[in-house]
Amino acid sequence: MNIAHRIAAALLLVCGLMQPQSQFRVICAGGTFPDPIYQNWIKSFESRIPGAPIMYRAVGSERAIQELKTRAVDFAASDYPPAGQVQDELGVCLIPTLVGAAVPVYNIPNLSVNLRFTPDVLADIYLGKITRWNDPRIAGLNRKASLPAQMITVVHRSDGSGTSYVWTEFLSQASSHWKNAIGASSMPSWPVGQGAQGNEGIATFVSRTPFSVGYVEFIYALRAHLEYGWVKNPAGAFVQATIDSITAAASTARPKDGGRISIVNAPGRDAYPVASFTWFLVPLKIESEEKRQRLSEFLDWALTKGQREVAALGYVPLPQAVAEQERTNLTKLWK
Repeated sequence: MNIAHRIAAALLLVCGLMQPQSQFRVICAGGTFPDPIYQNWIKSFESRIPGAPIMYRAVGSERAIQELKTRAVDFAASDYPPAGQVQDELGVCLIPTLVGAAVPVYNIPNLSVNLRFTPDVLADIYLGKITRWNDPRIAGLNRKASLPAQMITVVHRSDGSGTSYVWTEFLSQASSHWKNAIGASSMPSWPVGQGAQGNEGIATFVSRTPFSVGYVEFIYALRAHLEYGWVKNPAGAFVQATIDSITAAASTARPKDGGRISIVNAPGRDAYPVASFTWFLVPLKIESEEKRQRLSEFLDWALTKGQREVAALGYVPLPQAVAEQERTNLTKLWK
């Protein structure tokens, strides 16, 4: 090797030593329900507060919890709060992040009106007791609709899902049969129907399948331009999911220790009945001080500036009292 080559090799070595070491990442896995807003949050947060990247993978709430158990991820996101024993085993705190809703979506060609559903009718569709669109119980709620005699094609989630948990919690409150036979679950034993992966999977299935019915998070219905029904709430009013009606449900929530808040069948004439919080599951112990600091910055940003971004994507921000309580809880998290 001549002198010129030696000098070049030395320069390459020095330059390599001067390069910054590979930066750590903070990784989260979670549900598909909040995926659009979480991706938006991460982009906004990283543009305003530079540092280690945050990564979010939408794998479904059930799988996300399993990945957190093995510490394959640094924290998780779930659309339902895990049972107390599971939470203790995970060693996490629950931090509500925003509010969304599950809506019944359907595809009936040439239908000119939005359908109305009662909770018991939705339960019996998913129990296989109501099998045709012109069933008297559906027709009686929708007298202006010309309903076909077609069989109803039911679709549900095939993966473990927080959206399924919210949906089945609602059905459990509507039907004693559902409650006793199936119950609220992220991955129930569905009596009827075909499975689809993720909110996007159900939205795609319904959009491509005439005479089908499914359930998705509100934003996915909007994105796919799907028809979604009005649902009867405990006050006796038929309410369609909107930012206002989901906000009305969220406004009934009060801060609770542990972050467990349910707003399914919230009181109030204007409240949409299948609304729900979604949560971050944050470990009580994180060995890396750098990761703790970066995650703390992100969580605080999500509870403050991030809340201003949610409505544009079809979600509802946390009630102020809940957000303030969670910020207080954050200050105590890793003390």
